[in-house]
Amino acid sequence: MSRTLIVAGAGIVGLSTAYSLAKAGNRVIVLDKEEHVAAHQTGNNSGVIHSGLYYTPGSLKAKLSVDGASSIRDFAVEHGVKVDICGKLVVATDDKQLPQLNELLRRGKENGVPARLVSPEEAREYEPHVSTVGALHVESTGIIDYKGVCEALARLIRELGGEIRFGAEVKGVKADALGVTVETRNGSVRGHYFVNCGGLHSDRIARLAGLKPSVRIIPFRGEYYELIPEEQHLVRGLIYPVPDPQFPFLGVHLTKMIDGSVHAGPNAIFAFAREGYKWLNINPRDMLESAAWPGLWKLGAKFWKVGLAETYRSFSRKTALEGLRELVPALGDKAIVPTHNGVRAQAMNRDGSMVDDFLFERGQRQIHVLNAPSPAATASLEIGNRVAAELLDMAK
Repeated sequence: MSRTLIVAGAGIVGLSTAYSLAKAGNRVIVLDKEEHVAAHQTGNNSGVIHSGLYYTPGSLKAKLSVDGASSIRDFAVEHGVKVDICGKLVVATDDKQLPQLNELLRRGKENGVPARLVSPEEAREYEPHVSTVGALHVESTGIIDYKGVCEALARLIRELGGEIRFGAEVKGVKADALGVTVETRNGSVRGHYFVNCGGLHSDRIARLAGLKPSVRIIPFRGEYYELIPEEQHLVRGLIYPVPDPQFPFLGVHLTKMIDGSVHAGPNAIFAFAREGYKWLNINPRDMLESAAWPGLWKLGAKFWKVGLAETYRSFSRKTALEGLRELVPALGDKAIVPTHNGVRAQAMNRDGSMVDDFLFERGQRQIHVLNAPSPAATASLEIGNRVAAELLDMAK
């Protein structure tokens, strides 16, 4: 029996979910408040296919990332989306980082990631200008046009009889025994089931649906630089530092983009708006909601020095360049220029801990994706299949 299923969010997670549901023979309606696909997190990310190297073995994001790295590549090839599996180096620039590099290797092996330790000399065969005392080469990491993936998904959804309605901001969700009514800025939509893939606004949509999520979305802006054309030859692929295990952010890295440019970043600073792509983007409601969440204050009290350092780097191109030169010392004094910024929707608990895995909550005839961490774009097809299977199981 064909059902009408409503999906909020035309980012890559929402579109992947809608595609999986449409393939199963359902009529799908995707709602998004913007005027095109991939308007926020998906369209402003680093374009990296994550391998699953960093994540806790046995975690959902480890499994979905490893599986997703393969499925997103195959999807891109099949549908003519630009993709390049160029591999990456995670480089230790100090002997003190070597134990953490070995820990990453251990995690990678447990997660099924094709990674191996390489000597400084071998690392420079991949990246001739890198500075390292030891490195990890990950061959399954690549770069991809995620906007292109979203456009392909949107086309496939329409070919399967689905709809994508733009300018349709969700204003209310009401479920009953027979279905779900979603109120939008442009009228109401009735369906049998509802999936919330609202990203930066997912917790708000969950509250509109009558749930009381245990987390709050806290926005963090990531600011990127770009290497000037004369410096791009210094980076062949992807160069990452050894990450600080206390944080879900991977540290400032150098990333070859699908168009041949090289991006540097991002940092991670608290944003004054959920769509706060610039310092002057200030939304009083968003700020009050963040400030009212006790977890934000607890996180700030614990890591205020790190927060100040990230903020200082936001205003100091020289400081940002110094961090990049730890990876590639040959970068010149004018090697970087500002480029786009992104905002990450980080789900945070009341105790100040950041949710470190995918978080799904059920409601009456509903599924809400309340945390989609950094590998979400990579894992999107796997997330879509999982959510679709759970929703169809709910419908039995």
